[in-house]
Amino acid sequence: MMLRDGSTQLLCLTASSGVPLFTRGASKQLPFSIIGSLNGVHMFGGGQGVLLSCCETEGGGKVVWRVFQESVMLIAVSCGSIYKEDKVILHRLLENVWNCMVLVLGQDELMNIRNVERLKRDLRSCFRLIDLLLEERHQGFLGDLTHCADSLLPPNPALLQEALDGFTKAADSEFGCLIVHGRIATATEKWWRLAPQEVVLLSALMRSLSASGSASCDYPVFLPQGSPTVAHRLLRFQLLPGADVCVLCGPTPSLHKAQAELVGCFWSPLVETLRDCLAVGERCLPSSVSLRPDVLALLLINRETRRSVACVHASTHHPLSDAVPSKARCWELLKLFFIFTISRYFSKEEALSVPPEESAQRENTEDFISGFSHQPQQCYLVTEECKSYGLQTPQHQLFLLVLPSVPTFALRTAATQTLSDIVAATGF
Repeated sequence: MMLRDGSTQLLCLTASSGVPLFTRGASKQLPFSIIGSLNGVHMFGGGQGVLLSCCETEGGGKVVWRVFQESVMLIAVSCGSIYKEDKVILHRLLENVWNCMVLVLGQDELMNIRNVERLKRDLRSCFRLIDLLLEERHQGFLGDLTHCADSLLPPNPALLQEALDGFTKAADSEFGCLIVHGRIATATEKWWRLAPQEVVLLSALMRSLSASGSASCDYPVFLPQGSPTVAHRLLRFQLLPGADVCVLCGPTPSLHKAQAELVGCFWSPLVETLRDCLAVGERCLPSSVSLRPDVLALLLINRETRRSVACVHASTHHPLSDAVPSKARCWELLKLFFIFTISRYFSKEEALSVPPEESAQRENTEDFISGFSHQPQQCYLVTEECKSYGLQTPQHQLFLLVLPSVPTFALRTAATQTLSDIVAATGF
């Protein structure tokens, strides 16, 4: 049975001395004595030649540790969940938070800590983005878990791509992206060549900046893998409420010049096209795609481009609406089924790879997989709330949730039909 996640608290300390830098997450913070104990037991293990990366409590809580660049220790504490794959989420959370800190501050400042109090103040600029990653039910956004870009498939992609390419080139850049409802509608070729983690975090940063209410901004960013020590400028412009365009560029052009001379020139003729794109909404799929009425939710990943589309199709007007999980619960079930499938069956997919020093955490999974004489390509799971089916092809992964009333023998047909319909209509 897939149960609801517990609350998560994030702790950040200096690796050498254990000085707390910040705490985020659960409203009730852990006492300083417990924080000190969590750091102390990790240091004690290190002194004995033992790497402590994860532990579980009798009550179902979990704690994971990770030291980055021998300078910063991140600890995630999850309370009250008995779902074993929570460890996967927590390990991925620590990785994302570190990359978020590098994105905003740069790697040099985090590796060479000269003034702890100054670093504490500087880290406050990361809090909004870190809190976004910590939200337990950030509905519709799974990129921080899958490391695939949350995408929206627009009805007129060619027009938007042409405008974006022209706008990006005029801004002396090759890295541009159009964000609609927090998801990538289109991006330049070089943008897609960024590391998947960078694309995901830049999208999250755009959502954070958009939520601030500003119409435009000039924001310095470091690319955690591509440029962790040299900052680039992220220029962001609101085209319409819910639609933003951004470019990564150098010293030119200025924010004022780009807004005055470029935004209107390239995007004013496409106002109606942008409105059609906005109308797609959280469904993320154009009207040309017709989903089966028994589909509750789906996550479709393009393994080649590292893009993903996720949506909840649960209807309150369904005759069995009382038995249908809520929208929030569908998102949660979709996330848990993804972890369940990746952890047990599609294990060779890089989406949930873990660092070498944490490989011991996957011993049970490897024992489970060793029972197969082949790499599984499909799996299903039946629960009281829904039936779920996972399908893997060389190019795609589909995670599908359907009503419990769908016969189990029909799950494969429903999944293959859904995948075929989406790919045929959109070319995703």
